[in-house]
Amino acid sequence: MAISISRAFKDISLSFVKNPITNDILALRNEDAIKKSVINLVRTQIGEIFFNRLIGTSIDKNLFELYELEISDTLSQEITILLENFEPRISVNNILVRPNEEDYSLNLEISYDIVGLPLPTQNIEFLLQSSRT
Repeated sequence: MAISISRAFKDISLSFVKNPITNDILALRNEDAIKKSVINLVRTQIGEIFFNRLIGTSIDKNLFELYELEISDTLSQEITILLENFEPRISVNNILVRPNEEDYSLNLEISYDIVGLPLPTQNIEFLLQSSRT
């Protein structure tokens, strides 16, 4: 099976900061662009995107739930399906959701490979917590 190398990936930065030399909006490239996209997809609430109500997760609704293994498994499956459907530039390897009962937060670890680029496996780890605490 031949591995095809794709072109580079490029997204605009949502901070809308200008490049001081060209005066254009800064661009995110390759793994940085994909990392930002993955984080944005996971942090988006279901129904938040007007014309596609399927994009998003129910993580915000689960921040104050009593933690059980089932919730972690359900959220992990939900994130996997979301990324498989809406981020075609990656192949998900593993998603780990660890709840922290003391401060009602979730620690997410996402491991994925970028399709079409000869890069090592990418790992993202971030903390989700309610803004109401």
